[in-house]
Amino acid sequence: MTFTRAIGLACNKVIRLIVRGLALSKIHPNVLTALGLVINIVAAVLLAAGQFRTAGCVIIGAGLFDMVDGRVARETNQVTRFGGFFDSVLARYSDLELLMGLLVYYGTINRPFYVVLTAIVMTGSVMVSYTRARAENTIPSCKVGFMERPERVVLLIIGALFPDRMAAVLWVIAVLANITVIHRLVFTYQEAKRLEDAQLRAAPVRQESSL
Repeated sequence: MTFTRAIGLACNKVIRLIVRGLALSKIHPNVLTALGLVINIVAAVLLAAGQFRTAGCVIIGAGLFDMVDGRVARETNQVTRFGGFFDSVLARYSDLELLMGLLVYYGTINRPFYVVLTAIVMTGSVMVSYTRARAENTIPSCKVGFMERPERVVLLIIGALFPDRMAAVLWVIAVLANITVIHRLVFTYQEAKRLEDAQLRAAPVRQESSL
């Protein structure tokens, strides 16, 4: 067994114990989701104050709630359509809160270029989620692209724990998030055209069979 595999198994065991304990406490999964949002608000305030390393630790704590709320829902048979929707909405708020914290920080220290860069990151982050949600009203699935929420959160944690790397982290997210959006636009165009062409080819067959 490799070292990384051993770490993964150990972490998974800890998470299972946490999930079991939360399930026994009968706390509702949506409450866990809301708590994750509240913790991210604390992290955003810390980022705004320039306390990056502390904020990074708090974001890790919030991430724990993101990991366990769905598992607790399954463990307690409380999986609902609204629960998934609620989790997605609050996840978007959490993302934007953290970036708003950075906006305040860069504005406070008079770094207008990084204010704009953070705004670009915010736009890309929202559009990555929006393009998938909107595309999946048109085609069956649109999971292409790299810069999903877990990757963005991990990068923000790295930037917070190593403050001298935050600028580089923002550049990476800004570029890759918007590339992901473009990738999803192209993929959706191709899939939508393929489906439309398939419908057009099937239409004459249906007309002939009705004669």
